[in-house]
Amino acid sequence: MHLIDTHCHLDVADFDVDRDRVLAQCRAQGVRDIVVPAIDRAGWPKLLALCARETMLHPALGMHPVFMLRHRHADLAALEAALAAARPLAVGEIGLDFAQETDAAARERQRDHCAAQLAIAAQAGLPVLLHVRKAHDTMLGLLRRAGVPGGIAHAFNGSPEQARAYLDLGFKLGFGGMLTFRRSSKLRRLAAALPSAALVLETDAPDLTVASHRYERNSPAYLPEVLMALADVRQADPAAVAAVTTANARAVLALPAPATA
Repeated sequence: MHLIDTHCHLDVADFDVDRDRVLAQCRAQGVRDIVVPAIDRAGWPKLLALCARETMLHPALGMHPVFMLRHRHADLAALEAALAAARPLAVGEIGLDFAQETDAAARERQRDHCAAQLAIAAQAGLPVLLHVRKAHDTMLGLLRRAGVPGGIAHAFNGSPEQARAYLDLGFKLGFGGMLTFRRSSKLRRLAAALPSAALVLETDAPDLTVASHRYERNSPAYLPEVLMALADVRQADPAAVAAVTTANARAVLALPAPATA
């Protein structure tokens, strides 16, 4: 099986000591493509250099909403220039996080910054990788105005109605390690009910690890466990789920198939 991890922060320091070993484990597990989204402007050079060295790694550039204090207005112009120079796979990780931010003025700054990045993505014709917590309706409103060519709502945990709204806008929904926990009953019901064309796999490593590695660092090599959990809740053949999630990821991210499948 050929699997795609659509969201993995393999560039962060957590992997500095054993990144090559993790990549070897990924290849052995059938994880052949990994999308690496940025967190802030300072991390773009390391991320791009890493992806340039490893053909299985694909960069996305953006600024994460949780780290607003790191971002400056000048970073938006820098993002435009970086997209033109590096031509990454997507713009991300961008979005809204109202779970951690309750101040109205701070939420407004998040909205403005996200809207600006969406406009840059739309101008560049690139999909977006979204981080959204307690803000799906607000995000959907921004997306309807932005005109981006789809993307992925990463670690999706919204309602079925919100899921359908993302799908109508050309988005896929990312499912990761939380799906492997039996207690995630709402999430597992949603993953079972969605159309297969909606689904992509992710790990969000080093965060949000799978049940078998609870309290440990997450790894993209654990992606097959997410696949098996998704196949289980959908009562489907894992090979079929692998094929459709890989096809979905390739379609929404315009990621070409490898020369040798």
